[in-house]
Amino acid sequence: MLPVLEPWVLLFTPTAKEDLNFVANKVAIVTDTTACIPQEKVKEYDIELVPVDIIFEDKVYRDGIDLSPTEFYTLLRQAEKLPTTAHSSPIAYLDAYRKASQRSNSILCITLPAKLSGMFNSAQLAMAMAKEALPNVVIEVLDCSTAAAGQGLVVLAAARAAASGKNLTEVVEVVRGLMHRVNLFATLDTLYYLVKGGRVPQAAALVNSILKIKPIFTVNQGEVRTVALPRSTDNAIKHILKIMKRRLVKGKPVHVAVMHADALEQAKVLRDQISSLFNCVELFITEFTPVMGVHTGPGVIGVAFYSGD
Repeated sequence: MLPVLEPWVLLFTPTAKEDLNFVANKVAIVTDTTACIPQEKVKEYDIELVPVDIIFEDKVYRDGIDLSPTEFYTLLRQAEKLPTTAHSSPIAYLDAYRKASQRSNSILCITLPAKLSGMFNSAQLAMAMAKEALPNVVIEVLDCSTAAAGQGLVVLAAARAAASGKNLTEVVEVVRGLMHRVNLFATLDTLYYLVKGGRVPQAAALVNSILKIKPIFTVNQGEVRTVALPRSTDNAIKHILKIMKRRLVKGKPVHVAVMHADALEQAKVLRDQISSLFNCVELFITEFTPVMGVHTGPGVIGVAFYSGD
């Protein structure tokens, strides 16, 4: 049962002036800060970002507003107690819908996989609330099958489709056809944060410290799994490049996002390697989302990619 809407919901109702700004058949895109989209691309495509809350001790920071990823990893290295995160509330999504509705009467919201976060549920609840708060706006909510920069690539494809003039149904078709084709692979620098957060046993940290293992993980169909256990970051990156060569069709256009957690120089090296190996029509570096970084720690380096125009 949906909650009874309080009077404050009226604050989110667009004014007549805002109604005049609606653009027929133009779709506004909403996502959250876990999508690892560089700020310049957010501005270029007018994407509405919902911030995720990060809690250090008793202080709450809004990701991307009160705290940048770089600042987050600096604090994380110094933290005695592991920080936590909280998925965005329905109110935060409703506010994002309100802002997006000033540009369009059609909105597509793309969230983290429902298996990984409560963001999808918050976005859906906000969509239900918007039926009264934003009665002239059509909203669609999709949970992505991948995460982090993989989700970011999907969001950017949706934004480009919207910018080309596609309507909401057509943009949704683009997203549904693409998100299962996006690959994401990254390597951990340490298991310390997974152990500290209770995600893996203490014995794993011992093995990690002795063997210097740099696990490679992937996110697919909303599931996180380990795919390889190389013994160095260099070997992990070589392994990821081999995976890319196997999965990408030679000569075909490739979209790639290189992500890092406070490891910019390594990200630049990987970007240059990818640029020399593949026909990249889209290639950029972005920072790994703090929401996952809480568990993985700094030093993560990885890629999200897909082939096709």
